[in-house]
Amino acid sequence: MTDMTAKTPWHLWAVGGLSLLWNGFGGYDFIMTTTQGEAYMRASGFDQPMIDYYMAMPMWMYGPWILGVWGAVAGSILLLLRHRLAVWAFGLSLIGAVVSLIYGQFINPPPPLAPEMAMMSYMPWVITAIAAFLAWYAWTMSKKGVLR
Repeated sequence: MTDMTAKTPWHLWAVGGLSLLWNGFGGYDFIMTTTQGEAYMRASGFDQPMIDYYMAMPMWMYGPWILGVWGAVAGSILLLLRHRLAVWAFGLSLIGAVVSLIYGQFINPPPPLAPEMAMMSYMPWVITAIAAFLAWYAWTMSKKGVLR
């Protein structure tokens, strides 16, 4: 190992690939929500109160949403490229996820979900937990010399 980098562990490819699929869907959802709006949300099973809630989201919340989604997509790609900037990208994504979680859970909670969508109420917590794991994982791989 004369180039001071460690051998790439198999799990980097697994975590990187799964994270790209997960975060790629987040990117798709962002694009569809911002371009198709109400039609996309309705097709996704949202009822009218939930659609109204998201359509009334303050403009400043687009910042954390963009950081969370596109930081995660960039982090996944950078992780697969074994680039150390994956740590920063996932860090920004985690910040976006935490701000979005705080806003949606404590500052301006959404209306109650329809019974068939009740499991979705846990998604902000799941998203934040996955973002935290990916930031930690990238940081760990960087410290081990896997990311250049």
